[in-house]
Amino acid sequence: MSRLKVHEERHAVSRIGWLRAAVLGANDGIVSTASLLVGVAAASADKGPILLAGLAGLVAGALSMAAGEYVSVSSQSDSEQADTARETAELARDPAFEREELAQIYVERGLEPALAGQVADQLMAKDALGAHLRDELGISSRTTARPVQAALASAASFSVGAVVPVLAAFLLPNGAVIAGVVLVSLLLLGVLGALGAWVGRATMLRPTLRVVLWGAVAMGITAGVGRLFGAIG
Repeated sequence: MSRLKVHEERHAVSRIGWLRAAVLGANDGIVSTASLLVGVAAASADKGPILLAGLAGLVAGALSMAAGEYVSVSSQSDSEQADTARETAELARDPAFEREELAQIYVERGLEPALAGQVADQLMAKDALGAHLRDELGISSRTTARPVQAALASAASFSVGAVVPVLAAFLLPNGAVIAGVVLVSLLLLGVLGALGAWVGRATMLRPTLRVVLWGAVAMGITAGVGRLFGAIG
């Protein structure tokens, strides 16, 4: 007797929660901190204020990213919990109607009515709530909201991204801070864009160009503002 070979696949959807938070955090850490450093450097050649601004931006940005991500994902989690409670009550109140509702979903996906009814019966016998959450509401263990995980990933990735331009500003001589921070940051943004696309199994060129372009725009505008206020001061 031949044995059934189990083929396990890992898709990007299983990583989408932490991947989105990590890429967003690192990208924001690089762009916002590098822009802040470049803006201050354009207004003042003294490295003290430049580094102070960079460190302050790193700490404040990491905390802001963590808080914002936690609040955002918590709202999603609250909605999922409310939907779960509502679906649980509906299953307890009228299981026959819920069975027909589930079967109709499978009919709309292409199954014959008789087969759809059998599938609904078997899935509800095993895990009625799980079947309705997954197929009716699109809620599953892979995509469920995890606020703490998202907040920690955002804060950590922001800090990792932000520390690179700060270190570049610290190590470079005064006259090379702006050019060095911009070059290092754009290079890192390109790597980050390509890495995020690779992990998500997407093409690399467009995501890479996108993050590099917007990073360059942000740093260019901030440098212009810093130079303007530096001249006024």
